[in-house]
Amino acid sequence: MTVGSGLRHLKKTLLSAGAAAALAAGALTGVAAPSQAATSQPCDIYAAGGTPCVAAHSTTRALYAAYTGPLYQVRRSSDNTTRDIGVLSAGGVADSAAQDSFCANTNCVITVIYDQSGRNNRLTQAPPGGFAGPAAGGYDNLADAKAAPITVGGHKAYGVYVAAGTGYRNNATNGVAKGDQPEGMYAIFDGTHYNGGCCFDYGNAETNSRDNGNGTMEAIYFGNIKVWGYGTGNGPWIMADLENGLFSGVNAGYNANDPTIGHRFLTAIIKGESNHWAIRGGNAQSGSLSTFYNGSRPNVSGYNPMKKEGAIILGIGGDNSHGSAGTFYEGVMTSGYPSDATENAVQANIVAAGYATSTGGTTGGQQIVGGQSGRCLDVTGVSQSNGAQVQLWDCNGQTNQRWTSTSSKQLQVYGNKCLDAYGQGTSNGTQVIIWDCNGQTNQQWNINSNGTITGVQSGLCLDANNAATANGTKIILWACNGGANQQWSLRS
Repeated sequence: MTVGSGLRHLKKTLLSAGAAAALAAGALTGVAAPSQAATSQPCDIYAAGGTPCVAAHSTTRALYAAYTGPLYQVRRSSDNTTRDIGVLSAGGVADSAAQDSFCANTNCVITVIYDQSGRNNRLTQAPPGGFAGPAAGGYDNLADAKAAPITVGGHKAYGVYVAAGTGYRNNATNGVAKGDQPEGMYAIFDGTHYNGGCCFDYGNAETNSRDNGNGTMEAIYFGNIKVWGYGTGNGPWIMADLENGLFSGVNAGYNANDPTIGHRFLTAIIKGESNHWAIRGGNAQSGSLSTFYNGSRPNVSGYNPMKKEGAIILGIGGDNSHGSAGTFYEGVMTSGYPSDATENAVQANIVAAGYATSTGGTTGGQQIVGGQSGRCLDVTGVSQSNGAQVQLWDCNGQTNQRWTSTSSKQLQVYGNKCLDAYGQGTSNGTQVIIWDCNGQTNQQWNINSNGTITGVQSGLCLDANNAATANGTKIILWACNGGANQQWSLRS
């Protein structure tokens, strides 16, 4: 696993109430028209607060008002060529149309997440470490570039979808905190996409991809592991991975003030300085930040002083443990311990950016709910493999339950997989699965006003097998008969 926090004590930069208000106002003004140049973005706000960004990663938008460079790079499988994906304008949102055109009718992966700070702290495919990854040479997998479609300010964009085995890293960074130096970091995650594997992290880690002992990491963790620290409810929680422990507070175990938090778009913050650190979080679509912990370093040997090494990880633990799941949209790391006022202004900017699930002209990002069962159309095991069975499951908002109805009558999940009648079957009992979108009629569906969903090729209804309502009930095709197990509704 991986965990990290702690830094040499520096005097905190405190913003006056007037300065904080000015920053917040600038943040709101800066994203009033996302297609035009912003006037203030998160890293501009951090710099104004005296804690500049030393790493700035996003596949969705620029994190500086003046930034015009690439956000990330994709590689397509058809010919293994790559393309940088930039912004529509200075300080603006991602040019997703460039990705859509380049990746049309083929698979694409994200190969590079560029650093907007100018320090070249880019993230690339994580190498083997304490654990070997599943890709060639023990490297981790790269994220499917189409798997996490969203909108920002009304413009389509893509996040970094991390399935188990996926990971990014930079072990040779410039300017990232080391030892007990102070730092801050935030990330925006999909609060509905997580698991109990180790460890979905973003932040500071070991430079040799191995567990180098207590206090050699300081990273944001998001998920519902209870092996180390945890909070109230069943999770997920925002915690700090400080190596050899996920910490929700000063103790190695339970912190009653660290709540289960699962906003569709989640702002997560960890920051640390000499014998002091904090956890903050909130809804990236509305409202302000809450503080879940603010106090001294963990009361376990090795975390005061901290021994941070300054690598950067995404989606994995410090030792390359890669059993986690999550989705990342943007995040930064700073030099110095940011004030709450600075972070509050950043949160105002994030809210104003307009993260959303729907895409113009579609019913994108919706759940398909069974009228009889009240359960959701779900891809078994959050699998993205061709042929994965579709079933009923308790609605939880995760990406394997988010379906987009396109103008070509497809029902897409993960951004690149389609609801599919297995083997182009047209008989009662045909299994309903997911498959790479290919435009064939067995992947086209009519969403009817009477609550049924019928296959364009077969004319048969989407049906919960044997009128069952339990988790795991298979979805099949069956002659339309008016049964409640053939009734469906769309829910955001």
